[in-house]
Amino acid sequence: MEKAEIREILLDNPKKGMPVLIGVILSYIAAIGLCVLGAFMSGVLGTFLLIVSIVWMCLGWILLCGLKTLKPQEALVLTLFGNYLGTLKGAGFYWVNPFCTGVNPAAKTKLNQSGDVDGGRKSPVLISADSLNVSLDVETGKKLSLKMMTLNNAKQKITDCLGNPVEIGIAVIWRVTDTAKAVFAVDNYKEYLSLQCDSALRNVVRMYPYDVSPNVDTTGDGMADDGSLRGSSEVVANRIRQEIQEKVNEAGLEILETRITYLAYATEIAAVMLQRQQASAIIDARKMIVDGAVGMVEMALERLNESGVVELDEERKAAMVSNLLVVLCGNKDAQPVVNSGSLY
Repeated sequence: MEKAEIREILLDNPKKGMPVLIGVILSYIAAIGLCVLGAFMSGVLGTFLLIVSIVWMCLGWILLCGLKTLKPQEALVLTLFGNYLGTLKGAGFYWVNPFCTGVNPAAKTKLNQSGDVDGGRKSPVLISADSLNVSLDVETGKKLSLKMMTLNNAKQKITDCLGNPVEIGIAVIWRVTDTAKAVFAVDNYKEYLSLQCDSALRNVVRMYPYDVSPNVDTTGDGMADDGSLRGSSEVVANRIRQEIQEKVNEAGLEILETRITYLAYATEIAAVMLQRQQASAIIDARKMIVDGAVGMVEMALERLNESGVVELDEERKAAMVSNLLVVLCGNKDAQPVVNSGSLY
């Protein structure tokens, strides 16, 4: 049998929390008055008023359990006796069935992401209008945030396609799009997202070298390309985002963007790779110098031959070429030597 897919149901409850609150307060005032009146009255009527007022004062507070306060970009998933009832969305003061229960298995999960970390600091206790909402809304910790949040994934040591260990970290911008799937489809959607980010990061990084290398296919088309972690960071980040999105669709999450926040060789090979990069840079610079020097020597010989100022045999040309290359390719300025004798 195929598993039935859970779909989000939006509750179209009017924002009648304030009328219910005022009604309960007035009813308690009336119950106190009836209790006093019944105590002074004799007979059946007095006993009846006394019993009714006492019963109401003992049970009337149950209606307050149905008061729910939502801020902008917040949602509350409600269940009634274990069955999914629906989701409240939109800022306002609501009243629902007092026996409804808010569900959010990730309410106490703390990840390194915006809106979930207080840096270890304790919030000061303030007396404000929000304290009334806390006292009336017992589901404060069960609300789901619909805001865009950033998951700062910890740096991981991963081996690239050439076997070199690299350290890489990513930042993932995400949000909840389907509250029912986020709550019921997975055990804890925050932990699920974190694990999928780790898995996707490892799978994608293993396809790329740290720097451009020959005969490496990073796209899977069978042709070597110039893809690399350092030079193709946008492409790598987009592939990571796509792979994460495929995994978290069933959890009702949307991955908006991923960015590589840290990329470096692992500590044990960082020094060696730095020397390798420096050697490559020196070789490239020397190659450019030699190419330029050879071109200048050729130009000098051609100009001398065209002008006919001096005729050089092959041996003298070789000596001239050698001297010019030493002057042009040397690391230090050459010291000129003046020959006052014969050329031969």
